[in-house]
Amino acid sequence: MNESERLPYLLRQMRQAALEANEMVASHTFEEFRNDMVLQRAVGMTLLIVAETAMQVMAKAPHFVADHPEIPWSNMRGMRNRLAHGYLSMNLQVVYETAKSEVSDLVALLDTLLSPHAQGE
Repeated sequence: MNESERLPYLLRQMRQAALEANEMVASHTFEEFRNDMVLQRAVGMTLLIVAETAMQVMAKAPHFVADHPEIPWSNMRGMRNRLAHGYLSMNLQVVYETAKSEVSDLVALLDTLLSPHAQGE
């Protein structure tokens, strides 16, 4: 995969994982989430995928990151570090709210960036 294909690929991967995290919690209350360890771990891992992919974008396309400060790059890096290194003590409320609400904003931003019109076609 060449460099011009890699960035859109990574952005699509971020978008897909964000959608999956949102879908996992969409029909669950926080109480249900809190009592379901399998769901917690699935959502946590999926958010980790979003954040890990964001870190790849940050490493491979720093110009893109600089051009798009509306994407919460540093917040995603922070969440990745918390999920990867403090998995057993993750803040379930933060994980739930991120998956339930905040990833929708990320998906909307990525949709705009990935649309052919945004790329000048």
